[in-house]
Amino acid sequence: MIYMTGDTHADIDRIIDFCRKVPTSKEDIMIILGDAGFNYFCNTADQELKQKAQELPLTFFCIHGNHEERPQNIKTYQETEFHGGTAFREEAFPDLYFAKDGEFYQLGGKTCLVIGGAYSVDKFYRLAFGYHWYESEQPDDAEKQRIEQKITEHGWKTDYVLSHTCPYATRPTHLFLSGIDQSKVDNSMEHWLQKISDQLEFERWYFGHYHDDWKNGRYEMLFRSIIELT
Repeated sequence: MIYMTGDTHADIDRIIDFCRKVPTSKEDIMIILGDAGFNYFCNTADQELKQKAQELPLTFFCIHGNHEERPQNIKTYQETEFHGGTAFREEAFPDLYFAKDGEFYQLGGKTCLVIGGAYSVDKFYRLAFGYHWYESEQPDDAEKQRIEQKITEHGWKTDYVLSHTCPYATRPTHLFLSGIDQSKVDNSMEHWLQKISDQLEFERWYFGHYHDDWKNGRYEMLFRSIIELT
């Protein structure tokens, strides 16, 4: 079985509870749509969390969020194959996989395009008060071109898109924080995803980032819910 949930931010209690209720195994996959929290501190705290996840009867597949370092920037990660695409994994935690942006994965009989990353609306707060912020949170222009080339090679077709943020027109504006000046928010990632969405032939688009569960036509945002990928 393949399951999917939204941001966990280093708190996997709902996944632990899920494993207690549902008879899962290492053959089952849990997709986290960004900000899993496994690569947030980049120290022993992360290692302890990864070990906790490794011991669960699940295989994890994580999309890159904005509140975490990219695995390719951490020396302990190596590229490996995962369901038809390239992913990142550490030898110490063989059941924790991290997607590579622009890759296509075969999951549950569906082709899934992954595009991680987003802008942190709390960037300046984090910088001012010493919280972790990673410059690599969004793909740069060269990375975007590489991802577009990969999509072109696949004929601009996929079954599902798995991302952290969403196309611009799909943003859940009803959830925007009142204390954030939206004129200062970098929406370049969402505009780029909109460009992709307008050209791409797809069935469903799943994303996280905005901390709520919400459906909007072909787009579905996940946070605390755990759904089955069908």
